[in-house]
Amino acid sequence: MEFLLSLPTNTIATTSFAVLLLYLCLRIFTNVLKPNKSKTSPPQAGGAWPLIGHLHLFRGPQPPHITLGKMADKHGPIFKIKLGVRPTLVISDSQIAKECFTTHDKILAGRPAYVALEIMGYNNAMFGFSPYGPYWRYTRKLATIELLSNKRLETFKHIRESEVKNAMKEMYQSWVVHNKSASGHSNHVSVDMSKILGDISSNVTYRAMVGKVYASKGEEDVRWKQVLSEYMKLLSNFSSCDALPFLRWFDFGGLEKSMKRTFKELDNYVEEWLQEHRKKRSSSGDGRIVVEDFMDVMLSIFDNVGEHENFTDYSPHTINKATCMSLLLGASDTTKSTMIWCLSLLLNHPDVLKKVQQELDAHIGPETLVNESDVKSFVYLDAVIKETLRLYSPGPLGLPHEAMEDCTVAGYHVPAGTQLLFNQWKMHQDPNVWEDPSEFKPERFLTTHKDIDFRGRHFEYLPFASGRRICPGISFAHQILMLSLANMLHGFDFTTPNGEPVDMAQVSGGTLIRATPLEALISPRLPGHVYMG
Repeated sequence: MEFLLSLPTNTIATTSFAVLLLYLCLRIFTNVLKPNKSKTSPPQAGGAWPLIGHLHLFRGPQPPHITLGKMADKHGPIFKIKLGVRPTLVISDSQIAKECFTTHDKILAGRPAYVALEIMGYNNAMFGFSPYGPYWRYTRKLATIELLSNKRLETFKHIRESEVKNAMKEMYQSWVVHNKSASGHSNHVSVDMSKILGDISSNVTYRAMVGKVYASKGEEDVRWKQVLSEYMKLLSNFSSCDALPFLRWFDFGGLEKSMKRTFKELDNYVEEWLQEHRKKRSSSGDGRIVVEDFMDVMLSIFDNVGEHENFTDYSPHTINKATCMSLLLGASDTTKSTMIWCLSLLLNHPDVLKKVQQELDAHIGPETLVNESDVKSFVYLDAVIKETLRLYSPGPLGLPHEAMEDCTVAGYHVPAGTQLLFNQWKMHQDPNVWEDPSEFKPERFLTTHKDIDFRGRHFEYLPFASGRRICPGISFAHQILMLSLANMLHGFDFTTPNGEPVDMAQVSGGTLIRATPLEALISPRLPGHVYMG
């Protein structure tokens, strides 16, 4: 995750604290002067500062994955950095990644502990961040078999299609209103595509998970969405005590206090949703309901299992909330960002956009929207999405791994407790694998790389990671991406304001996003009744 490389900004003011820092600094240098020479260590990047290590290198607007990519050019495909007291191994090569995700997959399946995930992640109960072990295996199984299986996802087909249709209708109505009032008889209307695509992703995800609509037309931001936004920011915050654990005693800036307050408020909303689900089940008489969202499914499972004997640290109640929150956070933002990057690239490459629309027109008539059963025919659009994920993976560094035991990677000794970052972006830019790697060329996935997919089996292409910790929501995301983009591109012509190229500046937090919202000019390609039907 990109947020792991944010530099702590808290200042040190008291003399006693300075003495403590000096003491720790001396201890660290003492350890450095006594290395274990019997084992070969990976090269360590230069430029480390006392105590904070390499954190200062990640200040400024440049995203961390690009900084680490430039460091790889200098230090090689595997090198060490220090994030405070955390030894961190950075891997930027697909063959080394393959070794990690195959030979050492189990050993490297750990997750490092972070303060935000302890306080705001139900004490690490959110399975994406949970330590490797029985609890993680159980909740991962729940997610993949009970919640994200193809059979289960098929039951949410109506949600995906209805949310896309609602968005198409809203876009068309905006165009109609604009053209009625426009004195210059403009055939285009400017729309905020970041909001529209974000609402589709969030609404589909929230309806599937907890039966809630995230965004309704004309609705002002309600308090729970404001709290959620604050929660996301805090969850993506690398606390100074993550780099220097002893600083947790001081809670500089009140960050931990803010985390506790925000988590409590958001958890009250999640608790309210869960109680609504319980009441709904009770009112049905036999405890069954016609349409189940993920929270309903979890309740059904735990009604049969009760308190699971292997997980005394977490009640079924907590597991339900933590698992749903983990899926909510993991699905909505990443899918949104990929759709926005994809449309941004198409706007900057009108020749590719035209090819996508030609493919859509060849399979879908001018009197209908795209249904989910149609998307399997769109091989060129699928290649466009794959190329977007190569250039703009939603998490260019993925989530960090941690070595649970000593092991040897690429001939180097990796001690237990080492944190590992896989620079997927750098692997996707490897000129030995990808011709003209910085160029947007979807055709590569129809020719030289036609057999490569994003399910973790091809280590030169890992937008969703690989191994035991691979993202379980790949099919869920792919369905939304294909259906949403196919309808948008079939239903509307897109261009940029004033014909200017889209600014592709990026910022990173929990997910790689555009620095500015994506504004586009749209005009309908289909008869009006198609949008309004």
